[in-house]
Amino acid sequence: MAPVPPGIRLLVSFNRDQWYRALTFALTFLLYTSFHLSRKPISIVKSELHRNCSSATELATVASSGSGHQEPSVSSLHTDVDCSWKPFDKSNYKQLLGAMDYSFLCAYAVGMYLSGIIGERLPIRLYLTVGMLTSGLFTCLFGLGYVYNIHNLTFYIVVQVANGLVQTTGWPSVVTCIGNWFGKGRRGLIMGLWNSHTSVGNILGSLIAGYWVSSNWGMSFIVPGLIIAAMGVVCFLFLIELQVWLSLLDHLQGSKSWNGANGHTEVYLQYKDNKNQSYDTELLLPRDSMCVPLQPVVVVKSKSEPSAISFMGALRIPGVIEFSLSLLFAKLVSYTFLFWLPLYITKAAHLDAKRAGDLSTLFDVGGIVGGVLAGVTSDKLGKRASTCAVMLLLAAPMLYGFSMISEFGLGPTIGMLLVCGGLVNGPYALITTAVSADLGTHKSLKGNARALSTVTAIIDGTGSVGAAVGPLLAGLLSAGGWHRVFYMLMTADFLALLLLLRLVMKELTSSKSRPISAVE
Repeated sequence: MAPVPPGIRLLVSFNRDQWYRALTFALTFLLYTSFHLSRKPISIVKSELHRNCSSATELATVASSGSGHQEPSVSSLHTDVDCSWKPFDKSNYKQLLGAMDYSFLCAYAVGMYLSGIIGERLPIRLYLTVGMLTSGLFTCLFGLGYVYNIHNLTFYIVVQVANGLVQTTGWPSVVTCIGNWFGKGRRGLIMGLWNSHTSVGNILGSLIAGYWVSSNWGMSFIVPGLIIAAMGVVCFLFLIELQVWLSLLDHLQGSKSWNGANGHTEVYLQYKDNKNQSYDTELLLPRDSMCVPLQPVVVVKSKSEPSAISFMGALRIPGVIEFSLSLLFAKLVSYTFLFWLPLYITKAAHLDAKRAGDLSTLFDVGGIVGGVLAGVTSDKLGKRASTCAVMLLLAAPMLYGFSMISEFGLGPTIGMLLVCGGLVNGPYALITTAVSADLGTHKSLKGNARALSTVTAIIDGTGSVGAAVGPLLAGLLSAGGWHRVFYMLMTADFLALLLLLRLVMKELTSSKSRPISAVE
């Protein structure tokens, strides 16, 4: 008999719970990758909405004179009309582009506080599915502005606001799912790897948007919109929110032949009379005359289950306020790069929109490494706040160096993009994932895991305020020179560091090193 192939032996060595845990990890990774993939196109398309019209005119003139014909070429005829997309063809285009960013991010910040509270009270699978489908719709609508030749600023602002609101369904939902499936043991490493979906989504969004940006920028939005909508369908079909549902499935599979065993036909009726059961849980129970016997029933919800935590109750968890405010400034820096880096590279390095978009992905590559490094380091040292503080301390001088060295060629720019990406996104990734999950399962909650969604929403919602302010300030300050933008970013970085000092001191003065010591 032939031996079993080693690959098959490896596959069967994992039990069913491990396979479902891997499925949840991969599925939530792909789901939130699609969220960031749909946010990235606006930063790539900015340089196309307002192009360098003088350069375009010169190129058209050269092409026309070189042809030897007296009639103007087609490109020169449309240079004045097509060079920039109205209303972004005026001198205040930076302020208008900044307003579009602000409208999305402000709606996202406001909606995030509500999203976590709503998410705790609804089935996460359905909540996330609806959010992804509607986000795909509004992302496509922005691209249809090109298809139908829409030049009304109000249209783009309204679409951005609506998209910002529905995108808040994503983060609290996926963090809650991943927190339910993975314990605290190696949470920094696991979530550091998992949080690379942010950078992967940004990279894919840049490449997809960059492919069409110069020929048909509407497709730069329509394709990502279709992708996130398709992933919403995948979410509806496969997402398992709680591990306990697998036990429920086991009992149901073993109860197909049971019909009121031992005379306990009242059990199922009692379940149906309970109005507090969720829709998803009800779907897993038998229908019609099939009844679950008394002994194997798994109670998913009961009257004694802890209620959802209040907003003020979540704020009273030690460390929530400090990490939330620190994330405000850390996310300000990260999202300023997210929305303005391609345009900055276009102006500083004199590259076209596609090459600038491709080059900007290196910042996200560095962010992947930085997020994993922050998670591994914080797991090993048991000091989340101290890990963030060190990276923030190193990030400030690197930001200054990037502003100086980006004018000296492509090689130094590539190196600084990787370094800055790691140092900027490392603390941001750690706070929004491992720290949020730690605080959402804090010992003061006494096992009330339903608080995770609210705590995650408060932390990321506060950070999203910075994400809204940063790109807006960048649009205003860049009119006086890009050096002002970098001074703003360095200031925000130092403020994020200062807000963590109390937690850092608590970690350093603790008698022994242990995981999440600052938030226990």
